[in-house]
Amino acid sequence: MPPDRPSAITLGDAVRETQRQLKAAGIEEAGREARLIVASVCGLPTSEIIVRPERSLSANEQQRLADMVARRSAREPISRILGEREFYGRPFKLSAATLDPRPDSETLIDAALELVSREHWAGRQIRILDIGTGTGCLLLTLLAELPNATGLGTDISAEALKTAAANAEALGLGERASFAQHDVLEGVNGPFDLVISNPPYIETGVIAGLDPEVQRFDPMAALDGGPDGLEIYRRIASELGRILTGRVILEVGAGQADAVASVFQQAFVKTRQAEVRRYDDLGGHTRCVAIRLQT
Repeated sequence: MPPDRPSAITLGDAVRETQRQLKAAGIEEAGREARLIVASVCGLPTSEIIVRPERSLSANEQQRLADMVARRSAREPISRILGEREFYGRPFKLSAATLDPRPDSETLIDAALELVSREHWAGRQIRILDIGTGTGCLLLTLLAELPNATGLGTDISAEALKTAAANAEALGLGERASFAQHDVLEGVNGPFDLVISNPPYIETGVIAGLDPEVQRFDPMAALDGGPDGLEIYRRIASELGRILTGRVILEVGAGQADAVASVFQQAFVKTRQAEVRRYDDLGGHTRCVAIRLQT
């Protein structure tokens, strides 16, 4: 006898059951994620779930849905399951070698655009460097917002660079973005008007206690900032003076802003002054520092 086929379920049924399972797995936004997963499985916009809740899922769709729900229940981030994450209103493909972009990192874009305006750079050609580019979300967002800018994204991971390059092409920015494999600033030649980075800044001893979505699925190289979380900042500061003509914008962890500012102030105290600005995310936490090396 042929195997039993799964009984038909509707979009409405699928969302309700998916939400129930995700909630049981401890997923906070179970309702929103259930709609995203069901819509993705069926290749539909989420609005279709409201318009056509009676639409049935095929056997293949039901199997894909079961697979996705199992992955999310195991705490794999929904962005990795769906294969992309929206950042500053644009979609970015992910890979195992890239950090999953967070909404809080959009603070770096807001800071950069404010500083570009402050420096009166908006109408002229500027060159941007993104250290540890990952998906390319920081560099590519800035290039999209600043039509006269060009940029270089670097990473130690060849796979991450492939992902970033693919995102550049998908966003129509391939002609203004280039990508190269470098370890922090080793072998990077300037000058750059703006340097931006979301470096690894989590203390090594803290990583094991992070949420499963982060600890299990983000690449360790994008998380581990050494014993005090400041290792990469020190490396950037030690080389920055030879390539930077304008400002550097760095994402920082909770409570790290003063320590990061101090790293750069100490690195340049004998040759140049470091003017520091701090920017808070929507939660009121200092998310990034912007440093200008003054002559």
